[in-house]
Amino acid sequence: MNFSTEQIRAHVAALGPWFHNLDLGGVMTAPDHFLGDYPRTKWRRFADSIPQDLSGCSVLDIGCNAGFYSLEMKRRGADRVLGIDFDDAYLAQARFAAEISGLQVGFEKLSVYDVASLHERFDVVLFMGVLYHLRHPLLALDLVREHVVGGMMVFQCMLRGSMQVEETPKDAAFFATDAFDAPSYPKLHFIEHRYAQDPTNWWAPNRACVEAMLRSSGFELIDHPEEEVYLCKCAGRPAGEGAVYPARGASA
Repeated sequence: MNFSTEQIRAHVAALGPWFHNLDLGGVMTAPDHFLGDYPRTKWRRFADSIPQDLSGCSVLDIGCNAGFYSLEMKRRGADRVLGIDFDDAYLAQARFAAEISGLQVGFEKLSVYDVASLHERFDVVLFMGVLYHLRHPLLALDLVREHVVGGMMVFQCMLRGSMQVEETPKDAAFFATDAFDAPSYPKLHFIEHRYAQDPTNWWAPNRACVEAMLRSSGFELIDHPEEEVYLCKCAGRPAGEGAVYPARGASA
């Protein structure tokens, strides 16, 4: 179906508010975004770190929102792009954006905690701006690594606190507490109420914490092209038991 500019504008208004500022046939979906032309401004800072030609590749976009990154992956020629989110409003926006853009991208309602149900590993997994919205962030990382990352993971997280990263002790005596006071010690700040008027903002890690969590979940950090963005690949097993579901034990 061909949409006129006025029809696109009416659909954009009906589907709003939008968090992704997309250009849909000349109609901007969030022109007054508090972060500017978001997420395009962030994308430009790390876009060159991802292959320009994704022909033959499969891509999973976890927490796809209105589909900005899903659409960009399809524009680079990925054979299969799947965006998942647990918010029906975001999925409706993403489907409309794909239709207007003329791009074949699939979108499904799915929680990050249920990625095992996809029964598929993807060449590229996007895990952008999701971790701090999760009540169980380390579990999510474990599940993503265990079930869907088949090549590269592109990870991004809001960071707060110190940006210092220093090697932490491999072990310490029980009464050795000084390390915990260091700004560079991995810290995951808990948000009990709200942050930026968003009740889904649960955590605010510092940089050392994000890097430690990724390593603990069995990822190797292969590039850091943007302040909040990491390119990762699977490397070894997660620390401890990794993701262990009660259902798995019950069925064993």
